[in-house]
Amino acid sequence: MEIVITELSRYFIAILMALYTYWGFRTFAAKKKKKARLVRKQKMIMYLFHFLGYAIIYLNEMNTTILGLYGCELLFLIVFGVVYKHLYQRENQPIICHMQMLFSISMVMLGRLNLDSAKHQFLYMLIGMVVCLLLPWVLEHYTKLELDGWFYAVLGVIILLVVLFFGNEKYGAKNWLTLGPVVLQPSEFVKILFVFAFASILSHEALNFHNVVKISAMAAVFVLILVLEKDLGGAVIFFICYLFMLFVATGQAVYLLGGLLSGSGAAVAAYFLFSHVRTRVIAWRDPWSTINNQGYQVAQSLFAIGTGGWFGMGLTQGMPKTIPIRESDFIFAAIAEELGVFFSICLILVYLICFIWFINVTVKVKKTFYKLVTLGFSVIIMFQTFLTLGGVTKFIPSTGVTLPLVSAGGSSVLSMIFMFCTIASINLINSKEVEENVVEQTQESEGE
Repeated sequence: MEIVITELSRYFIAILMALYTYWGFRTFAAKKKKKARLVRKQKMIMYLFHFLGYAIIYLNEMNTTILGLYGCELLFLIVFGVVYKHLYQRENQPIICHMQMLFSISMVMLGRLNLDSAKHQFLYMLIGMVVCLLLPWVLEHYTKLELDGWFYAVLGVIILLVVLFFGNEKYGAKNWLTLGPVVLQPSEFVKILFVFAFASILSHEALNFHNVVKISAMAAVFVLILVLEKDLGGAVIFFICYLFMLFVATGQAVYLLGGLLSGSGAAVAAYFLFSHVRTRVIAWRDPWSTINNQGYQVAQSLFAIGTGGWFGMGLTQGMPKTIPIRESDFIFAAIAEELGVFFSICLILVYLICFIWFINVTVKVKKTFYKLVTLGFSVIIMFQTFLTLGGVTKFIPSTGVTLPLVSAGGSSVLSMIFMFCTIASINLINSKEVEENVVEQTQESEGE
């Protein structure tokens, strides 16, 4: 019986994901009431996918822990959605809905791959969402937040230096820090400090050539420390984020072009300077010739994606445990194997929908500081997504970064929740300011 259910679910899950994605695109052109109806439909899809995923896992494994985890996750999704909607009524529901959908995919896949990882992921999500509920109030009332740019920059550099000298090496990069029973990846939190730092500096200092050089030198310190830690994926993300923030702040395309050219030169230099970079390039160019060593990760990832086909092998029916680092860096390959390429394409489109919403918020925001913050976080989220997907599919060399909100990882999940919710919070603040301006203008016209 469970085999029949699993087999039928392959197609049903694909249909659900297709509907979710279709309605996600429709929200862009929908008016307020219709948008709310579409989001409600998407949430029903999310709940149905979450239920079906855990039902299949339970039927195949018959582990009561799975039922308990499902119940906790379902309660979490419902309560958070209701509380957030009650506290913040303005147009933020699509962003929050997409974040919850990505959570649901993460929960189902980690529940399938590793229950302990699923439990830890749920705990981090719970912590992150509590912070999410407080963020709009903090950003609205703590007005001095945008005045401490150089403080954030210095603090971020200090944290990275602590990791450089006292951190632990993992997967070739020295970017982990052990604090008692807790293992952190501090660079994930430094991303937040980095964006706030340079959003503040770029929005309050005169952007003449001398100051641009000074500010860029500070940004280069972050990138250099990450390079010394051999966290080249993180270094690339920081670099690209700063380039786009600088470009938007100055409006000078020459800075963007010059940065991209210098970054290309740095990438070539990294190939000759770091052995693990050469290893990843070799694995990317021809994983089949080195399948027993350097190319093993990429080869297994491609095997998994190819084996899954359009509709996947079905949850619990594949062999994702043959994929290295399947719960974090290569979780997309596990998704493609069991849920299918069609589902995976829809997942990529969901990230694209998120990015369009982020850019929409960035364009609407009037205050330069907030505009640069939303831009910085948007670039980090989407460029990290690109790096992960590109590495898993052999489009680019693997960089060792996680898939936002889907991959297992406490530090990554918490930082991504903060970024998503900061963008949503800035949208709320901007909507409130627009409404207040409209009311003031109406009152003034009536007074006249």
